[in-house]
Amino acid sequence: MTAANRPLALVTGASSGIGADLARELARDGHDLILAARSVESMHALAEELKGNGATCTVLAADLSEPEATARLASEIEARGLVIDVLINNAGLGANGPFHDSDLTRIREMVLVNVLALTELTRLLLPGMVSRRRGRIMLVGSTAGFQPGPYMAVYCATKAYALSFGESLAWELRGTGVTVTVLCPGATATNFSHTAQADNTPLFSLTPVMSSAEVARTGYLGMKAGRAVVVTGLVNRLLGLGGRYMPRFMSLPISEFLMRSK
Repeated sequence: MTAANRPLALVTGASSGIGADLARELARDGHDLILAARSVESMHALAEELKGNGATCTVLAADLSEPEATARLASEIEARGLVIDVLINNAGLGANGPFHDSDLTRIREMVLVNVLALTELTRLLLPGMVSRRRGRIMLVGSTAGFQPGPYMAVYCATKAYALSFGESLAWELRGTGVTVTVLCPGATATNFSHTAQADNTPLFSLTPVMSSAEVARTGYLGMKAGRAVVVTGLVNRLLGLGGRYMPRFMSLPISEFLMRSK
């Protein structure tokens, strides 16, 4: 592709992990990129790397835990005259521990990033895609969204929201030229487990831990195929099915076992 006709993708949470690897997938497949996250230095390093794939990258600092961050990000993109063809809502936060002991600031940030920012950014960019009759949106959810999760109650609830929201939008947008995909990884080798204090849970010690590159590749191919929900890995698909169809008196103890720190 020439610089004039390369589609443009916005990736939030692009500084590391799944977000950075999704950016790599997009660059390899001929996209230019807007990289948005709090950590600007690591995104500049990623932008230099992606130049090797012919990608032009714009780096924007964005802390989506701030209430007006999505509006500022969308305004900055519009002011630069950039048109988004692909939106990757990857930014996300988690926390492990009993809810009554949880830090209220962290809870607020999780809801702002995982729910509000994801919803607002989709709403701000979707109308243009619909009017152009082309576009792809990915919401990075989790297998945690398929069932309640004791000791990660707020995180699981926010990912259940992302799953429900994404499936609803995918159905609404049939025939518009715009697709919505919810990517649902399980345990993944990123910084997330450390910052969420979930490193020593059975979820990370007893279930297969995929690399972020594997997750990104599976999710990207699913998005290109227009799939509404992509669950990565056989074990995660089984966990997801169990979470959806297993009675709660069975699924809740399993969730507690997997997500409670030892």
